[in-house]
Amino acid sequence: PCATGFGNGGHSVTTTYTSYRLISQDIGKSLDRISKQPDVARETEYYLSKIGSIKSIDAFMEDSRLYNYALKAHGLEDMAYAKAFIRKVLTEGVTKDDAFANKLSDTRYKELATSLNFAAYGEAATSFDRAQKDVVAQYTRQTLEQEAGSDNTGVRLALYFERMAPTITSGMGIIADDAMSQVFRTTFQLPAEFAGTDIDKQAALVEKAIKMEDLQDPVKVGKLL
Repeated sequence: PCATGFGNGGHSVTTTYTSYRLISQDIGKSLDRISKQPDVARETEYYLSKIGSIKSIDAFMEDSRLYNYALKAHGLEDMAYAKAFIRKVLTEGVTKDDAFANKLSDTRYKELATSLNFAAYGEAATSFDRAQKDVVAQYTRQTLEQEAGSDNTGVRLALYFERMAPTITSGMGIIADDAMSQVFRTTFQLPAEFAGTDIDKQAALVEKAIKMEDLQDPVKVGKLL
C-alpha cells in the first residue's frame, strides 16, 4: 500500500488512516497544540504585532519575517525566493479577470493576493481580519500539516485534501493541484503515468469518479479519505 504514495517507510494504510483521524476528529485541539509551540507562538506574535502597520507591498516584502510568515500560511514558502513573481501577484491583485493571480492555475497565489489585497485597498489592506487572524489560522493549519507529514506523508495529504475539498468545483480543480491529484490517483488506484495523460480526460475521469457536490460534505469527504 505504501507504494501508492500514501505513507512512507514501514507505515501501513491503517496507521496512516488512524493518525489522520486522530488529528482530524479533534482538529481544534490539534491546532491549539500547534499554536502554543514556542516557535509558532513567537512568529505569530510578531506577525500580529507588525502586520497592521504595513501600508505597502514594499514594506511587506522588506520585512522578511512577515513575508515568510504570510507565504507559509498560504503554502508558498518554497516560492519565497521568487520575489519579483510574488510582487506581481500582489501588485495586480484579484479584481480584474486578467490579473496575474487569476491567470495562474495554482489558486494559492489568488488566496495570497486576497488576504493581502493591497491592489484593492491600498494602505488599509492589512487592517482586515483576512490579513491578520485568517492568515494566522492558515499558518497554524499549514504547520500542523507539515508536522504530520514529517511522520507520514499520507497523513499530510489527507489533511490537505480535507481542507481544500470545499473549494473544488470541477475535476480540473483537482488535476491542477499536485497534492489533491495524488490523493485522487491513490484512492482510485491509478498509476503515476495517469498524470501524464490528456488533462481534459483526467478531469473528466475525476468528475465521473467523484460527485463535485460531495466535496462540500465533510462526512462524504471523510469516507473518501
